Amino acid sequence: MKISYNWLKKFIKVNQSPEETGELLTDLGLEIEGIEAFTSVPGGLEGIVVGHVLECIQHPDADRLKLTKVDVGNGTPLQIVCGAPNVAVGQKVPVATIGTTLYDADKNPWTIKKGKIRGEESQGMICAEDELHIGTSHDGIMVLDAQLKPGTLFSEVIGIENDHIFEIGLTPNRADAMSHWGVARDLRAGLLQNGVSLELITPSTSSFHVNNRSLKIDVSVENNELAPRYCGVTIKNLKVAASPTWLQNRLKSIGLSPINNVVDITNYILHELGQPLHAFDASKINGGKVIVKTLPEGTLFTTLDGVERKLDKEDLMICDTEKPMCIAGVFGGIDSGVTETTTSIFLESAYFNPISVRKTAKRHGLNTDASFRFERGIDPNITEYALMVAAIMMEEIAGGEISSDVVDIYPKKIEDHQVFLSYENTARLIGEEIPKETIKQILTSLEIKINNVTETGIGITIPAYRNDVTREADVIEEVLRVYGYNRIKTSTKLNASMASVKRIEDYKVQDKVGGQLTALGFHEMLNNSLTNEAYYKHTQTLRPEHSVKMLNPLSKDLEILRQSMLFGGLESLAFNANRRIENIKLFEFGKTYHQFPNNREEHKHLSLIVSGNKTTDTWAFPSQKTSFFYLKGVVQSILQGLGISGYVESDVKNDIFSEGILLQKNKKLLVEFGIVSKKIAKHFSIETELLYADFHWDQVLQELTGNNVQVTNIPKFPKVKRDFALLLDDEVRFENLKLAALQTEKHLLKEVSLFDVYTGKNLPKGKKSYALSFTIQDENKTLTDKQIDKIMAKLQQTFEKEFGATLR
Repeated sequence: MKISYNWLKKFIKVNQSPEETGELLTDLGLEIEGIEAFTSVPGGLEGIVVGHVLECIQHPDADRLKLTKVDVGNGTPLQIVCGAPNVAVGQKVPVATIGTTLYDADKNPWTIKKGKIRGEESQGMICAEDELHIGTSHDGIMVLDAQLKPGTLFSEVIGIENDHIFEIGLTPNRADAMSHWGVARDLRAGLLQNGVSLELITPSTSSFHVNNRSLKIDVSVENNELAPRYCGVTIKNLKVAASPTWLQNRLKSIGLSPINNVVDITNYILHELGQPLHAFDASKINGGKVIVKTLPEGTLFTTLDGVERKLDKEDLMICDTEKPMCIAGVFGGIDSGVTETTTSIFLESAYFNPISVRKTAKRHGLNTDASFRFERGIDPNITEYALMVAAIMMEEIAGGEISSDVVDIYPKKIEDHQVFLSYENTARLIGEEIPKETIKQILTSLEIKINNVTETGIGITIPAYRNDVTREADVIEEVLRVYGYNRIKTSTKLNASMASVKRIEDYKVQDKVGGQLTALGFHEMLNNSLTNEAYYKHTQTLRPEHSVKMLNPLSKDLEILRQSMLFGGLESLAFNANRRIENIKLFEFGKTYHQFPNNREEHKHLSLIVSGNKTTDTWAFPSQKTSFFYLKGVVQSILQGLGISGYVESDVKNDIFSEGILLQKNKKLLVEFGIVSKKIAKHFSIETELLYADFHWDQVLQELTGNNVQVTNIPKFPKVKRDFALLLDDEVRFENLKLAALQTEKHLLKEVSLFDVYTGKNLPKGKKSYALSFTIQDENKTLTDKQIDKIMAKLQQTFEKEFGATLR
């Protein structure tokens, strides 16, 4: 939000520098993000002086140019080539001397240099209005008052305005400070704490009077909940024209472009008092009546920007007897606004329901200065006052006549709220006891009324415009920010409390696993929880009816909350692949969301997505392609790192994977991983093989409960390895063989691995050959051949009995 220092001084006569004021405002909670110098004319007219035309003859080599000699007050007349048709001897004119910087129509700078025009030397430039940005005329050069002295600075003749503009990073709760008046209120309170007592000067309405009652417009409010207060007045015989220079400068200083005097006045009041206004062309109000109401769903309405919009049944509209004219508190209509031919207006000032305005603005994608204020809550008690101030300005600037009484429909007054402020609580929350008289002074300076004072506290009334101050804690915060955070002494004693925390913290486990994956060459990604519902049409596993849908989606790509982490990962992978980054290993922690008939569910997941090669080609080693077993190894290493074991493998049975495995423990699904279905990958234009793993993180964390770190000594005695080559049925899994072996020999068998698989020629149909390696070790002694043979015999017997295996 931009605040003009000169404008601020209209309310409070501050003498300190802009930097000092900015520092005080920041201490008060209105953080100053920057201070910029502003000049009403680009460049401040530096280098422009008054010149006296001494000679003016025809250019010897150009029919449309004149050769002039101009006295600029330094004793040496300048020869200047001029193309203006109205230049003549004896004129006083603005002259841009050598080295002066001027600005083109797009505010781009350029410098006056000494040069030749058609062979004749030119030592400056005689200027027109538009060349100096003090007007729009380019019919000829400016002709000044004949009494001016040559060499006079042109900036002194024009009287340009120099200002400083504060950029305030306003927090959403401070709706009361969204105007120059609101900032001035805070500034006065802050200065008072620094020992400077200044009066807050507000615009007077004593000159407001009704000139006649010749233009009456009836007002009807059909929905008082959406429009708790609505005021209006008519003004006749005004002339729509350009605003006076001072008003244009006020608006330009805060980044607004002047339009015409009527619209400029409404913008001026908006930024001065914080009250949005709207001016309707009275001649376009059919039936002589304004009706504030909602309209049927789907009603078409064209706004001021020329866009035709479909209205919602909850959109509050300002209508006449035949048509809607304005979206209340948001945007005007194209057919009811003020134009150059307007001679009478209906001026609206209202307090609209903040929630209603916010929903309407969001629904139509409109964000205006008016909606910005209405949706945060303006002061309901200045509605009529701001209208009267604006009407007086319309009289003075546009020559209008107030031609009706003020209509003020306010059936249920929005009351100020009562709070009791305890001295004890104030001292406890602030950490220091502030003098009672200081507290009273601060409250009074913030326009908070003191009703009664007791030994224990103060009963106060908070004005309705402070809708962010509703509790005792809020009042204490107000006291503290005005008193000054910097004044609170820092304690030399450090107090700390020991928090009771769970042994297993999700974020710690997440950080550990993230570090492990990073060490394996993975990169973390963070995708939007909102996604496209069309993705779920490509799989039967995830149903569109289970999606949590957004009521007001920003686009089709962000219309539902994700049911799976997969599609966000595929978007990221496709994005990288389109930029020729093909070897990808990504992981993401996030949540999925599901809508069921009786409830909604939210679950946390860890997803891995892998594509391309594990490594890149080098001169020493060729690249290695990622595979299903590479991903399986990563999954198992994560579970092993977390101390989770004893899980059971089974095949994935859904259409997300063309091939995959489930890992379960205690009938709880921990991970599902495998090769992503080509049907799904095709919709993301991905042709390479994709590997995906989905950790059900909530279940993984549950399995961590009670896991203890076990420490064992390094064995002193050697390991022994023995191998089996087994002929097995095709459906037998290695994992089943491994579990059976470890159950058969629980103490001495340390490891089982698969080092060869053979299928095909010379084997019976439906059979395969597995070559298994067994690591056997006794931690207390060296094993004998007899002991080893006994173990291997037991293993052979188990394989033959449980799996029908035979030795090859």
